[in-house]
Amino acid sequence: METRHIGRPVRRNEDERLLKGQALFVDDVDLPGMLHVAFVRSPEAHARLLEVDVSAARAMPGVVAVYSAADLGDYWRPGPLLVPPPPISGVVFNQRTQVPLAKDKVRHAGEAIAVIVAESRYLAEDALTEVMVDTEPLPAVVDMEQALAAGAPRVHDDLDDNLSAHVIQHKGDYAAARARADVVLSRRFVYDRGTAAAMENRGIVAHWDPRSQQLEVWDTTQAPIPIRNGLAGMLGLSESQVRVVAPFLGGGFGPKMMMFYPEEVLIPWISMQLGRPVKWIEDREENFFATTHERGQVHRAEIALSRDGRVLGVRDEFLHDTGAYDPYGLTTPINSQCTLLGCYDIENYYSEFKAVFTNKTVVTPYRGAGRPQGVFVMERLLDLGARELGMDRVEIRKKNFIRPDQFPYDNELIYQDFAPLVYDSGDYLPAIEQAVERIGYEKFYASEKAAAEAAGKRLGIGVATYVEGTGIGPYEGARVRVEASGKVSLATGVGTQGQGHFTSFAQLVAELLGVEVSDVRVVTGDTREFNWGTGTFASRGAVVAGNACYAAAQEVRRKILALAAEELEVAEADLELAGGRVAIKGAPGSGKSLGELAMAANPLRGAVTHGTEPGLEAVSYFGPKSGTTASGAHAVLVEVDPDTFDVTIRRYVVVHDCGTVINPLILEGQIQGGVAQGIGDVFYEQLAYDAEGQLLNASFMDYLVPTINEMPDHIETGHVETPSPLNPLGIKGAGEGGAIPVAAAFAQALEDALSDTGIEILEMPLSPSKLYELVTRARGGDPGDPGDPAGDAGTGDER
Repeated sequence: METRHIGRPVRRNEDERLLKGQALFVDDVDLPGMLHVAFVRSPEAHARLLEVDVSAARAMPGVVAVYSAADLGDYWRPGPLLVPPPPISGVVFNQRTQVPLAKDKVRHAGEAIAVIVAESRYLAEDALTEVMVDTEPLPAVVDMEQALAAGAPRVHDDLDDNLSAHVIQHKGDYAAARARADVVLSRRFVYDRGTAAAMENRGIVAHWDPRSQQLEVWDTTQAPIPIRNGLAGMLGLSESQVRVVAPFLGGGFGPKMMMFYPEEVLIPWISMQLGRPVKWIEDREENFFATTHERGQVHRAEIALSRDGRVLGVRDEFLHDTGAYDPYGLTTPINSQCTLLGCYDIENYYSEFKAVFTNKTVVTPYRGAGRPQGVFVMERLLDLGARELGMDRVEIRKKNFIRPDQFPYDNELIYQDFAPLVYDSGDYLPAIEQAVERIGYEKFYASEKAAAEAAGKRLGIGVATYVEGTGIGPYEGARVRVEASGKVSLATGVGTQGQGHFTSFAQLVAELLGVEVSDVRVVTGDTREFNWGTGTFASRGAVVAGNACYAAAQEVRRKILALAAEELEVAEADLELAGGRVAIKGAPGSGKSLGELAMAANPLRGAVTHGTEPGLEAVSYFGPKSGTTASGAHAVLVEVDPDTFDVTIRRYVVVHDCGTVINPLILEGQIQGGVAQGIGDVFYEQLAYDAEGQLLNASFMDYLVPTINEMPDHIETGHVETPSPLNPLGIKGAGEGGAIPVAAAFAQALEDALSDTGIEILEMPLSPSKLYELVTRARGGDPGDPGDPAGDAGTGDER
């Protein structure tokens, strides 16, 4: 009897190594003769570089080399553009990518100016103060709305202004829809910056061996193969001379997909200059300045509704803060633009955004990658519409859902993967109904809320839905091989950052080859083991790499059965594959083990039949034509302390549709992690800059990351499965759905808990003090905060 592995809650193969401290991380790499690096970073957000004098630092004990931009020669050049703009008509994009070391000008606090190489990190750090940097401070561009004002200081002097990009996408005729609407509501929404704050900071180790002419790099990257290819090109090497290993990552969440960071460009080059291994590990303060941020946007949005709650159209114009450079192209704002449409059948939509350069750290995707902002705007508009029309918040969503018979559903926009935004499949009604039932929505409003208020408690429920474009291309590959031991090896080019690839990929292979999941050895993120691939990002690992693993295993299974049929002199239809053996059906003790068949497929004598291949091995690739569309609904019950405005999450429910579920245990962990980051995103984590572009809370003393104490006791999960028709396994991605709608659900729940105040929540993130200010303002008081970013909230226009 063949064993089923897909769909089982298998415990993770990799956890034993992690728990015993046997997993390799970049900082674990320790090579003989290794040198260590520290960077001189700009204390100013915007300044001209007049002089960088490194002579005193070079004379320091233990210092081996010091480099400024002037020392890099022809190697100094702007980095590559990771993602060019999608083929959208009329798009404007001003490409300005970061440089290895600043020359002539610094554009954000923390930008690298010089690099010190020493026998230890301590000695390198000691030499930092000996580098003399003379600058001419310039006015900083901090506020994205002011950045486009006439006469604003320019981040890049060769541009006329601070415009990074300008994109318009639309469908239907919003103006005509607005003209026939019964209700039009407009608001200004603010979603401020945060950072991923991964447990492991970035790091890189490079070792150039002049004898073998080989460069080995260990990098905290989510994309080892593109890093290899890029380094080979920059350094004038062939790709076969460069090996990049992305070992275990202590969290990635998107910023480690960014390439090329200046450190990734410099450390391998330094190793080649000095002929010794070189290591750089980012410290936590550096992480706040040098690793990319996300989220900062300002939206002015409008919704047109009929009196019965139908959405006739939506208009959204927004600014996106891209920071000092735009190396990741338009991925994040395109995601915001496209994801705003959500689960809803909206015929008329106008969306326009401008990406803006500021003197702040570069922005690239972070878990959700622009989707939380878009979902926040749309879900808030629906909440405001429901309130204006006197409708239930859940009912207005149900009324506007795309029906199952409308799939595939063409949104008539271009998505971040350059393909039309077409939802492949879905059924949104069961998800929201399950979420509402699990949270106890009807009972809460029938009796519990009133009883709580009578007891002096402020409770509220929020319900939000979302879609998530997942599983985008271009492709991934995998190699599956049965070894003489009977074990199975699986290699794929996709890296891993804690998603459970070592288990879920093994389940896919074990399912087809009749072995235990623990008997499949998985290697990811090593360019010597597998040469082709893209990376782990955009909730695509299981969809793209998973289907490649499955296809390779299918081919190996075909070879196993063909060889076994020949060896046993029976028809393939009479064989079954289970327990690491191929047996004749009805005769469990018969047949041969996979190890015996692997030996037979690789004979030491005789000849391999013409047209066949030795070994039980196959390589396969999977490249989706377009991405799949995951979806779901979140429901949250909160309690607000009426005196301190602290918020306690009493219950949290997620109902998710990611198509076929490979491993429900891993999926639940992904969802819980996403919700945790989403909670941090909405009530704790906010990067605070002053008017000079100085980051004021660049430490965990001041930047609040939620701990287990701030999490709900239990995150309840439910599943709806509508398999994707775009891949053989029917999988959709699940990596970001836990984070995407948290802000929208949270805001709705807070408004519900504080419904007597008339509060409108139009910004994220919040905090107890910010909540107090909003409530005070809603009651007509003065919280003493004239700089409130949501003060210009717009108006409702009822017709």
